[in-house]
Amino acid sequence: MDHIYQHYRKEEESFVNQVFDWVNQVENTYVAYTTPFLTPREAMIVKQLLANNEDLRLYFDGAYPKAERQRAVISPLYYEVQAKDFQLQSLRINFPSKFADLSHGKILGTLLSTGIDRDRIGDIITDNVDWHLVVDDRISDYLIQQVTKISNVGVHLETIDSDQLLLPSETWVEETVIASSMRLDTLVSNVYNFSRQRAKDSIHSGLVKVNFVEVDRPDLEVGLQDIVSLRKFGRFWIVAIEGVTRKDNYRLKINKLESK
Repeated sequence: MDHIYQHYRKEEESFVNQVFDWVNQVENTYVAYTTPFLTPREAMIVKQLLANNEDLRLYFDGAYPKAERQRAVISPLYYEVQAKDFQLQSLRINFPSKFADLSHGKILGTLLSTGIDRDRIGDIITDNVDWHLVVDDRISDYLIQQVTKISNVGVHLETIDSDQLLLPSETWVEETVIASSMRLDTLVSNVYNFSRQRAKDSIHSGLVKVNFVEVDRPDLEVGLQDIVSLRKFGRFWIVAIEGVTRKDNYRLKINKLESK
């Protein structure tokens, strides 16, 4: 097992163990297992750990194409996975849009204040006017009952079919970035073209998240599929490490989303 852990960060060991528990459960019971919502980094880890398992199949769905947070279904070979196995429910947030302004942070904060774990909530989507979200279908009725106000805005949640989901207004742009290391402060500095000190200050000020979790370590090593977000600037994630330059810098392919 040690040779497997060496490919991942120390703080990811518990997630790796969890994936093995899921795999063992499916292999022992012959029943498909639906995971919580996974970040792109977690989804990558699941794919890697199951890559050589010839007895199981792996599927992903986040309710719409290119969803950031998706659920996986791990199933025996014989099992035909269906849409209902992902246990997804789409919700519309009804609110007086002419008189109120919602944001991703306000919506997520309200959902979490109901006691729901983050991994039971998928993407929160907007077209810059309306807001939709994807959740674990087992908590949709609870959220509809509990969430009647976001910030000081009265709201009403209602279920919708997945084919009614908004298409995000966000556009990801592929870029190449040269970086001397995979440190968080180095990448934030290079991607947003400001000083390393400013990047460190932003991290220490709580403005930077990795995989949607606030971090305070400038020396954190960022890996493939990690989503890095900087408040008021947007977010990016590393698609691939394409090589090393003559000066031993990393040549990185990233997807970058700028705040609007």
